[in-house]
Amino acid sequence: MKSFNEIMKIRDEPETKDVPVEKKKFQIKKSDDEKMQAFGWASVALTENGEVLEDWQHDIIEPEELEQAAYKFVNLYREGGEMHERGGVAYLIESVVFTEEKMMAMGIPEGVLPVGWWIGFQVTDADVWEKVKNGTYSMFSIEGEAQRIEVKDEETDQ
Repeated sequence: MKSFNEIMKIRDEPETKDVPVEKKKFQIKKSDDEKMQAFGWASVALTENGEVLEDWQHDIIEPEELEQAAYKFVNLYREGGEMHERGGVAYLIESVVFTEEKMMAMGIPEGVLPVGWWIGFQVTDADVWEKVKNGTYSMFSIEGEAQRIEVKDEETDQ
């Protein structure tokens, strides 16, 4: 199993001997400076190749659990915060959980997108938007609670 850092790719830099295409960071993929909007992956359960993804805390989120968590967030919260400390700095404007079934229904070929939750936020705080623009806040972070269950690694049988 690969970790989140080992799998997520930035494809906007040319590949050279000194600068590999893989940067091991999960970044905001699209933003609109004038509108103060940012878009990207909130969480990814499976890579484009179907590999299970382990997050920064070494946890795995099953696709079905990620989908249900996303629906609950959209239904109950929709608010974006700053570093899990201060709320009210943004609100959700886009959300879709790309599952294998949904991608098939949309005509997206297998292996093109990961199984994951894509989001977009309207940032309402100018100071937070400045931090998005200058790269201080370069990725999304989902906050939540879950029951941690130890899972055996099939490769090492531990």
